[in-house]
Amino acid sequence: MRARGRWRTPAGPYRRGGGRRGTLRSLILLGALGAAWVVTQPDLVEPFGPLATTPVRVSEPFTRCARGRTHGCVIDGDTFKLGQRSIRIVGIDAPETHPARCAAEAAAGEKATVRLLALLNEGPFEMIGSVVDATDQYGRDLRVLKRGGRSIGDQLVEEGLVRRYGGFKMG
Repeated sequence: MRARGRWRTPAGPYRRGGGRRGTLRSLILLGALGAAWVVTQPDLVEPFGPLATTPVRVSEPFTRCARGRTHGCVIDGDTFKLGQRSIRIVGIDAPETHPARCAAEAAAGEKATVRLLALLNEGPFEMIGSVVDATDQYGRDLRVLKRGGRSIGDQLVEEGLVRRYGGFKMG
């Protein structure tokens, strides 16, 4: 069929192109596949090269966060406070502690929190951030923690206390 000087294709699943909807679907699919791949590649979660900030050395004692305590305290298994800053460890997701969905999650979250507290108190460590997206939606600074070249987040994953996290809910 010819209409106004151009060939018209029949509507349906076999028509050529896809216009904006087809492009949008392709981009969403490509983004989902890319995000899934990044989650399986732990080294890509860490900032590197010109995207990484200068490592900050931290060597102070940590406690559990409580009312009135804000300097050097652990909130849960993947978040702690340093001064007035909240720091979220990049690449991991700990079970929730407040509020937990059930008693089992609360117990698992408590284990992860206690272990993070112990790891932070083992000695000095470095915090490395990314110049891009340096904070999350809650205003927490996103940082990778390393001691002796080893990621503290990876250690928590290996111990089975937290899971890898690539920036989206995994259900």
